[in-house]
Amino acid sequence: MFKYILIFLFAFHAPSSFADTKETYRQLSIFNEVYNRVKDQYVEELTDKELVEKALNGMLQALDPHSSYMNEEVYKEMQMDTSGTFGGLGIEITTDKGFIKIISPIDDTPADKAGIQAGDYITHLNGESVVDMNLKEAIDIMRGEVGTPITITIIRGAEEPFDVELVRDTIKMASVKHRILNDVGVLRVSTFNEQTTSGLKDSIKELEESENPPIGYVLDLRNNPGGLLTESVSVSDLFLEQGEIVSVRGREKNDVQVFSAKKGDLINEKPLVILINEGSASASEIVAGALQDHDRAVIMGMKSFGKGSVQTIVPIDSGAIRLTIAKYYTPSGDSIQAVGIEPDVVVPRAELNIIDNYFTFRESDYKEALDNETTDGNEEEATSTDILEQDYQLSRAVDAVKTIAVLN
Repeated sequence: MFKYILIFLFAFHAPSSFADTKETYRQLSIFNEVYNRVKDQYVEELTDKELVEKALNGMLQALDPHSSYMNEEVYKEMQMDTSGTFGGLGIEITTDKGFIKIISPIDDTPADKAGIQAGDYITHLNGESVVDMNLKEAIDIMRGEVGTPITITIIRGAEEPFDVELVRDTIKMASVKHRILNDVGVLRVSTFNEQTTSGLKDSIKELEESENPPIGYVLDLRNNPGGLLTESVSVSDLFLEQGEIVSVRGREKNDVQVFSAKKGDLINEKPLVILINEGSASASEIVAGALQDHDRAVIMGMKSFGKGSVQTIVPIDSGAIRLTIAKYYTPSGDSIQAVGIEPDVVVPRAELNIIDNYFTFRESDYKEALDNETTDGNEEEATSTDILEQDYQLSRAVDAVKTIAVLN
């Protein structure tokens, strides 16, 4: 009984021509035969629901790494992800070379605090190999009750594999943080969820209304795995007066959607530097590409991840499918799929060593030097210096903003 229902469901959208219809039915007949063979003879007994889910996942994941089937549980988790709160380890992952590849860790999460890096490969989860494991299976293992531990085995470059024990936690993603470093406003955006644009507006407003507004800004998109397309468009629009932001093109020639900026630069054309790295993907690349093509920002850091495809979520019964339906293109017409955004100024990760052990003599060294009554030690400046000494890429970006401001 079930096999006839299955053929009917798969053949419902059959081609119009007789020859195509005949071939479609022949292929579905092969599928049906395999399905029943597995159902009757596979070493472990599987329910119809389990087999159908595996068949759907196999079909979608064979298309590209970002298409997949989500059952009811996974679909609910995905909805929590985009709303900004979910449980887990705090890493964005994909599949690559049979392993699980980390696109980026998320700020202030167990993975980030443990030193997990963009580009790391996970080979084992609690000692279980991930070879040929699909994303859903990996996510199911990594997600669990808050407070419970999991051991992941990491390969990083040419290093020997090593284990990292992480404790699962509730991931609350404050997608935007801000601070002022050396008169430069630093806007850290860790993901593009439903709160990103509003959070960025609030941060800029607070900085612009402060006693000493920034002379320019750094938009830090490093290790930002992306998120909602609509948010990447609205974030780009905050810094542009006009022009195309991104175009989305489907399989048909006339299937093109163009997103354009509305008038109004929220930082009033102040200097802007965008920091990216190999963990900056998708929505991050849309923002960097748009502002680079319009000469609105200087892009610094390392080449981005290169995810230039667009997925849509199609609810099906109680679950959904994530399906790649288009590619996006920067205003110049370039696709970054599998290529990435090239920075204007390449700045690798490095340590900044300050040489301060040579002899100096200043006014303050005189025994009877007069005190300066206008300063109290300036603890904020000391903190800024510490941060910039620890982050070479950010230090270069802040210097670039200051240089552009002086030249302007």
